[in-house]
Amino acid sequence: MPSGRKWIGWWGAMGGPAQKGITQYSISPYQTANMRGAVQTYLFYGYKRIMQQAPYFAAPVAAGYFIYTWGKKTAAYNNSKAGHLAHAGASHDE
Repeated sequence: MPSGRKWIGWWGAMGGPAQKGITQYSISPYQTANMRGAVQTYLFYGYKRIMQQAPYFAAPVAAGYFIYTWGKKTAAYNNSKAGHLAHAGASHDE
């Protein structure tokens, strides 16, 4: 450790006169609880928002679901024995 007259102290201890005019501010712990009440608020406002947006996403989701089920049912029929027999004369005769 250095000894004698020094201008810069050990690890930031400057050794000079005490500083004046420095103010420290802090925030209350109650102001830092930013997620307090988020779940309770979402139960009301989240449901309200989902119901307001439902016409914009429910119709496309329903249409996509019905197209998917129709296509799956049609593909299963076309790949079955009955589907092959029903379409046998239409595509292979010519």
